[in-house]
Amino acid sequence: MTRKPASGPRRRKAPAAPGPPPKRAWKPGNLLAPVPVVLVSCGGSRGFPANLITIAWVGTVCSEPPMLGIAVRPERFSYPILRKTGEFVVNLPGRELARHVDWCGVKSGRDVDKFRETGLTPLPATRVSCPLVAECPVNLECRVTKTLALGSHTLFLAEILAVQVSAALLDAKGRLALENAGLMAYVHGEYAALGPTIGRFGFSVRKGTAARRKRG
Repeated sequence: MTRKPASGPRRRKAPAAPGPPPKRAWKPGNLLAPVPVVLVSCGGSRGFPANLITIAWVGTVCSEPPMLGIAVRPERFSYPILRKTGEFVVNLPGRELARHVDWCGVKSGRDVDKFRETGLTPLPATRVSCPLVAECPVNLECRVTKTLALGSHTLFLAEILAVQVSAALLDAKGRLALENAGLMAYVHGEYAALGPTIGRFGFSVRKGTAARRKRG
């Protein structure tokens, strides 16, 4: 009996996708969800008071240099602060701050001192003049590099100059355990807690420790 020649290494097949659900046309809109829940701090210099603003349209835009973007309506109180100072801090709150975040989103800095009214603690940043929020486990200090008027919003593109993290998120080996920060997501007008981890990047093709060594 003639044996078939051995073939090359077997490639793992992509997992079969579930059957497609029925679709309906929907009006064009911002249904890209979820998005991160953030508190952006600004002001505290050039005669502007320190203020907190919630931003729904925020995201990473570049890795090298590290950059992100926030989109702000020109009528918001913080808009001229951002334009004049060219800097801000993106603070990532844990879910225990959900009520504080929501309150900051419905109140205006024209009428209230949000730091004082919420009891949140302003801390000096290392690279920008505006304060960061001490109670937030992650703080990204940003300087604006470019602004783009898009329509209802203006996009502020900014370089991340420094990052501060809660020491409690570092394990014994110095690894940042961001999964322990209790971060939130914003989904179609609602705040949501993040659920359990379902996999790490590349888990669909990884096979044991040998595959990890080969990829490394």
